[in-house]
Amino acid sequence: MRRRDRWPSSLLLVRHGESAGNVARDAAESAGLPFIDIAQRDMDVPLSARGEQQARAVGHWLAQREGRPSVVLASPYIRAERTAALAVEAGGLHVPLVLDERLREREFGILDRLTKVGITQRYPDQAEARARVGKFYHRPPGGESWADVALRVRSALDSVTREHGGGRVVIVTHQVVILMFRYVLEHLGEADVLAIDRGEELANCSVTSFSLGPRRGAEGMRLDRFNEVVALEEEHAPVTHEPDVPLAPR
Repeated sequence: MRRRDRWPSSLLLVRHGESAGNVARDAAESAGLPFIDIAQRDMDVPLSARGEQQARAVGHWLAQREGRPSVVLASPYIRAERTAALAVEAGGLHVPLVLDERLREREFGILDRLTKVGITQRYPDQAEARARVGKFYHRPPGGESWADVALRVRSALDSVTREHGGGRVVIVTHQVVILMFRYVLEHLGEADVLAIDRGEELANCSVTSFSLGPRRGAEGMRLDRFNEVVALEEEHAPVTHEPDVPLAPR
């Protein structure tokens, strides 16, 4: 295999559309409630009507691009899987849609379904530990840290380079996972990626993309765009910026 074929020719990361969990979380946070009232498991939370509209807009936009995707990978969580499926259908893309559990949302463990108020009330030790350690390395009992998600991303990238070298890959996933792709591909540090996170909230169905090119004297993936909503704007779809934490705070 030639050196440049170890990478896809392009890698396009799409955050899932707005979910019903976003709405429930906003209501709980606004009311100062400790618990987010939603019946589904995190992985089963569906898209909202706006989220479905956003997903179709992404599909139309992908179909109009010069280089159509050769494969679409997605988190198996319903909100991401449905975003990917609607995009493929709306764009008439006729490409494989592959689910990969390594692209799933960060797991929150015992903090699942709790607001910030709820965490402080029920698990003050965890609130203190998160404040002391920082959210990149803090791992709630039964859950994951951001660093844990980075390990999953490194594994997923190994598969992408092995199975889709030279291809045009689209990945539909979650906010923290997209940030960890930047962390891994750009060789960032903890402070770097947390500064990016503080700088802006990723919009639902926003696009972050990398293309193959020279980086630091070697062939690699180079960032082209981050958190762009051009697909939504061109299709006159609503732009939403809810945190990707339907059942727990990031």
